[in-house]
Amino acid sequence: MKIRLVKNGLFTPVDHIEDTLAPPPEGFYWIDADLEDLIVLQPLFGMHDLAVEDCLNEEEQRPKIEVYESHYFIVINSIRFDDEEIFLRALNIFLGRHYIITVTQQKINELRSLKPVLWEQEVNHPDRFLYHLVDLVVDNYFLVGDRIEARIEKLEEDILMHTKKSHLTEIIGLRSEILWLKKVLGPQKEVIATLNKKELKLIDHQLQKYFSDIYENAVKIAETFETYRDLMGNLREAYQSSLAGRANEIMRVFTALTTIFMPLTFITGIYGMNFDYIPGLHVHGASYVLLGFMLLVGFGMFYIFRKKDWL
Repeated sequence: MKIRLVKNGLFTPVDHIEDTLAPPPEGFYWIDADLEDLIVLQPLFGMHDLAVEDCLNEEEQRPKIEVYESHYFIVINSIRFDDEEIFLRALNIFLGRHYIITVTQQKINELRSLKPVLWEQEVNHPDRFLYHLVDLVVDNYFLVGDRIEARIEKLEEDILMHTKKSHLTEIIGLRSEILWLKKVLGPQKEVIATLNKKELKLIDHQLQKYFSDIYENAVKIAETFETYRDLMGNLREAYQSSLAGRANEIMRVFTALTTIFMPLTFITGIYGMNFDYIPGLHVHGASYVLLGFMLLVGFGMFYIFRKKDWL
């Protein structure tokens, strides 16, 4: 657990958690905690049992905001994409008048990226801390969306160039990830809408207007992933069309080869009959002439098929 006094964007370490119970003369306290630290924090800050239970029992929580008498409990999901799978990391936030507590089970990149923003903006209140944190989380969805779009484009190019069976597995897997993520975006959008519109005494009225920009970005993200879902459907159709085209191409080759060998089989069939007199049967070197004629017929038909663009 790390305890800091944040004053005008500057950080001052605090050694004892008891020092954070009373409001500081200026600034606010930021407590960056792990799940194990809730045992100590709950009785000190009067955290609601249900909020603590949500932090401890659910790895992937549904985004929500719960208003209690002395604090708010907010859950938002940070996103990470490693080109194989989309991961959501629950970011639990307890917002009070003179403090903000962030509780995470895994490392959240946005918390590390937040420090220079707080310093640059000279943040001096916990509600502004919350605003910049939510803003970073939402902006990261755009970055992940760009990477997903790049992967879709590469997958489409690979399918058009050379279709593989593994491509179908990638399409199904990525589409499932996008559908799952799309279900999460709805509740998260509602949380941001609440921060924007609902009267919340722990958030400054003027600051609430800024949450409207974040809400617009959340709406754009939801629409973007809706587009990605449609693209994955188109990609699957392209995969199936490519497979069908490849199968037709193979059948064209086999049909052409069968057609080429039909006259050769006819010729060899004649000389396989049990007749005493067949033209050229006893002529010296006739077999070589016959083989040459068969090759000429085969190459001639191949040339005609290529000229007509049948091969």
